[in-house]
Amino acid sequence: MKRKTTAMLGALALFCLLAVTAVLGGAQAPRPVAQPEPSIQTPRSTTTHPPGIELRDVDGGLDFYSRFTNGLPIERHFFPVGVWFESALEKDYVAKDRAAGLNTYVVLTPDSDLDLVRASGMHAIPTFAAAQASGYALGDEVDMWGGAGDAQWTGKFPGEGPICSPEESKCGYTVQKQLRASAPPGVMTYANYGKGVTFWLSDEQSRAFINGTQDLVSADNYWFTDPNICAKTEGGAITGYTRDLTDSECRLAANYGWTVERIRKLTEGNAPVWAFVEVGHPFEDSPQAATISGPEIRAAVWSSLIHGARGIIYFNHSFGGDCVTQHVLRDCPGEARPTVTSVNRQIQNLAPVLNAPFLDGATTATGPVDLATKLHNGKVYVFAGANKGTGGTVSFTVNCGGSTAVVIDENRTIPIVDGTFTDAFADGNAVHLYSIEGGGSCDY
Repeated sequence: MKRKTTAMLGALALFCLLAVTAVLGGAQAPRPVAQPEPSIQTPRSTTTHPPGIELRDVDGGLDFYSRFTNGLPIERHFFPVGVWFESALEKDYVAKDRAAGLNTYVVLTPDSDLDLVRASGMHAIPTFAAAQASGYALGDEVDMWGGAGDAQWTGKFPGEGPICSPEESKCGYTVQKQLRASAPPGVMTYANYGKGVTFWLSDEQSRAFINGTQDLVSADNYWFTDPNICAKTEGGAITGYTRDLTDSECRLAANYGWTVERIRKLTEGNAPVWAFVEVGHPFEDSPQAATISGPEIRAAVWSSLIHGARGIIYFNHSFGGDCVTQHVLRDCPGEARPTVTSVNRQIQNLAPVLNAPFLDGATTATGPVDLATKLHNGKVYVFAGANKGTGGTVSFTVNCGGSTAVVIDENRTIPIVDGTFTDAFADGNAVHLYSIEGGGSCDY
């Protein structure tokens, strides 16, 4: 979750004030109730041949964004890569964002220049109406500070006074409904949720936020840096809320994929789910708080994509560590910017594949990885990321033929013998991307 300290409340209050300009809201964390299932995947089959292999479109369909006024591009080469709550005031800074491979601002400061955003080839999803915008952002983490309920909203946000009326009631559903009503007609609405939807609320309560409230949705769990997320009542969801997670279970890139799957379960694959990945030190310093590393950023992004995320949002604020700023990718030295730039370049190069259908069941693996198989232009691609902190050796069986696995951007190939190839995953941050050459495509 974002901005959970005294310093963070300032940033949250500013975000909330942006939303309140569109409409006429201390927060109380929801109590754990019925627990979500620890891991989910909900493929939607469009065909059933060959047996055991199913072609599944990306959630919402490739043309999803075309349903909206001034929607995001639906070309196969476009994949949304955003940054959270930035300012777009100066041409040089926007150019720097573009150079890092960003193409979307997800929430902007109110003084941002949306003409500059558009002229720079960027897209924007602000909390205010603008002709140049491609979306309209509702309340952030309302599941946590508004709670799951339909009580009256006072119009206030965290730090401004009582949010719901009566004060002890829950009004999060009301908040989002009122904010959505303020959105310009035909514009795509977006909202991000936090630990309420991912950990604390029942599926029924969570679906009331997720479905029919906004068009595009995300959730933010910062598995590498959050000092509290390993607790039984939070990340413990992965093991059925029976105990705290160990560091090796908790500080794991594969858990970013778990968060995506949690939201995909709630949407039933009917709408795009975007993923959040932090790029700095989102919490004030404590023994459990940390700064995310470059390999962790890359692995978290790819785990999210493997699990079906249709966009990536980088949380760009640091409230601790060596570079305290709300502009990590612009201001901070170190691994974050070069890593993000490299990952975004890879995403851009593979955008047509990421936008292509999944080929579920076409590849199986023996070993500690999560994987996704994609079909693009008659060619099979396999994306795999470690799901154990120690990594390990993995044997892949490709059921669509092929003689060679080309390891993308690694300058190496692996022979496929009797439909199988083997590769090593050095640790929990290992990711390998394969293009399968010299074989069929399961007749699709």
